[in-house]
Amino acid sequence: MSEHIIVDPVTRIEGHLRIEAKIDDNNVITDAYSSSTMFRGIEEILKGRDPRDCGLLAMRICGVCTGTHYQRSIEAVEHAFDITIPKNARLVRNLVQGALYLHDHVVHFYHLHGLDWVDITKALEADPKKAAAEALKWAKTPYGASEGELLKVKERVAKFVKQGRLGPFAKGYWGNKSYKLTPEQNLIATAHYLQALDLQRDAAKMMAIFGGKMPHPQSFVVGGVTCVQDIQNPSRISLFKTLLKKFRAFIKDAYIPDILMAGTEYADEALDGTGAGLMNFMSYGDFRLDDTGFYESELLFPKGIVKNGDLSKVYDVDQEKITEDVTHAWYKGSDNLHPFDGKTEPEYTGLEKKSDGYAYLKTDEKYSWIKSPLYDDERMEVGPLARMVVGYAKGDERITKYVNGFLKKGNLPAKVLFSTVGRTAARAIETELMADVMLEWVDELAANVAGGDLSTWTEFDFDKVSTKAMGYGMAEAPRGGLGHWVKVEDGQVVNYQAVVPSTWNAAPRDYKGRMGAYEASLVGTKVADPKQPLEILRTVHSFDPCIACAVHIVDSKGKELGSFKVDTSCAV
Repeated sequence: MSEHIIVDPVTRIEGHLRIEAKIDDNNVITDAYSSSTMFRGIEEILKGRDPRDCGLLAMRICGVCTGTHYQRSIEAVEHAFDITIPKNARLVRNLVQGALYLHDHVVHFYHLHGLDWVDITKALEADPKKAAAEALKWAKTPYGASEGELLKVKERVAKFVKQGRLGPFAKGYWGNKSYKLTPEQNLIATAHYLQALDLQRDAAKMMAIFGGKMPHPQSFVVGGVTCVQDIQNPSRISLFKTLLKKFRAFIKDAYIPDILMAGTEYADEALDGTGAGLMNFMSYGDFRLDDTGFYESELLFPKGIVKNGDLSKVYDVDQEKITEDVTHAWYKGSDNLHPFDGKTEPEYTGLEKKSDGYAYLKTDEKYSWIKSPLYDDERMEVGPLARMVVGYAKGDERITKYVNGFLKKGNLPAKVLFSTVGRTAARAIETELMADVMLEWVDELAANVAGGDLSTWTEFDFDKVSTKAMGYGMAEAPRGGLGHWVKVEDGQVVNYQAVVPSTWNAAPRDYKGRMGAYEASLVGTKVADPKQPLEILRTVHSFDPCIACAVHIVDSKGKELGSFKVDTSCAV
């Protein structure tokens, strides 16, 4: 007899996500449904605004990748107005976004996803001496994993347990049969979990040096950046580089080795493709490496689409082929619309309460606040795995080097990438690549300024260009392809749509009944204990869900929640 599992809320993510799954008598998932339980209304808020202000509001879509939404919104307006930013502005934006990638990916693995692989309770059974020897198997100079350091970590965790102050370690599925690391391996990962809590501040400082603050940086403007004094001050650039080198050491001597260690222990799941999902991967491309124009430049992450896991062919990306379907989303209408013509009209139809007393999704109807994006009428996965797969399939020299290097160290074939393990590994591979290339960018910025180029902004005539224009900002966020589309008439926004990574990945069925990426990735997964569905969390977390990016808040009865007027002419 099949069993119906509800995981609500899915924790250790940004936002609110509900997963429902059906499992058979062998505890194998036969069907899955992904539902976001909040509404995002930012598109409606932006209508009637000055397009130059959109970025400051659009960044509020998310509390994590604030700067990415900020930049995509500004790029959409720059595209509409045909503005090319100066070299210094390009480099500053690359460095701020790169720092976000480093921060986001490390926090994701250790603090949001790591406990799906690491059993904290087993770390208390570890021998610190043996753990230190284990760490040397994965890194020549292990980060913070000497016998003495590991002993201190073990004692610290034991103290938490004795005092009953488990904090982030409370209510985990400890002891679940799905955990595979040895006690010593668990201790190593636990040590790095705690060390990463302190180190993440360095990446945040890096963003703030050129961004002004973090979160919600404020130095990007339509036409360039405003951090003029920061790029002219050698000590600011030097501080950025010092923090980068420190964080890079953790990536190379802790993060990458931990992923290799875990990937080896979970290699059977990687080899059998557990969590592979759609096998359709799309990258918008990102991080301009020259100044020929945003959509003409050579990119660090190439654009492209790989279908059905076939690495022999990469298809071009055409933004005109992107649409959003609302058949199973809580919005009015049934049209499959391009973002330029998109509508955001909520129509909440609720859940269905059954005889067992639980409320279930109406999966034959509408069941999520997330729309279902399609590319040329096909479902896609976006994110670090998509970027690495597309780059690898295109033979990109840099990406191929880092992917092959990782696979060689783990003695693993390329097919392991198509799995939950592979999705997690791809994020780590990308992080190491990013940390290395950022050293090149910071030196390039310093040399450019030292050579006398102090330009940070491209002048434009707003009254002339804003009469009637439309543009899009399509590039990558840490979690995947992010696009903002804007229409401007007489100096005001008349339509605005954002299709974010978690819209692509966390979406419900489409009009043909085809699954979204989360849903497809869960089907076929065997659950060790239906009462502790750790495997569901492991696979969903591998995407790094950021549901706040996909949804916000609404009063389902249509009541006005508040009305505010700001008089900007008042003197302070």
